Amino acid sequence: MITLSTLFKCLADETRLRCVVLLHKEGRLCVCELTHALDLLQPKISRHLAQLRQSNLLLDSREGQWVYYQINPELPAWAFEILDAAAKQFATHAKQQKDSGRLQAMGARPEMTKYCG
Repeated sequence: MITLSTLFKCLADETRLRCVVLLHKEGRLCVCELTHALDLLQPKISRHLAQLRQSNLLLDSREGQWVYYQINPELPAWAFEILDAAAKQFATHAKQQKDSGRLQAMGARPEMTKYCG
């Protein structure tokens, strides 16, 4: 199970924070959606997602060619309270608004193979 210090270490990096906030808001996203939303290269996103998965903050699942990530539903209640507060606070930041806007503009995701192929 995740510890308080591990959770804060995960959220201390801006890229990981942006990923976690989007996942907390959206529920489940594939790597291609996160890459598109954050406007970062896939290897960088995948490296951060692997760290979040290793800390037990995220779960991953493979469906065909796509790998999906979601917040681990078995996190303790205190962890979800911290994620709620972080998402609420970060929602007013320009980067988060741009991330959400790019994700919404992606269209019929992830079926759009031009993004997820």
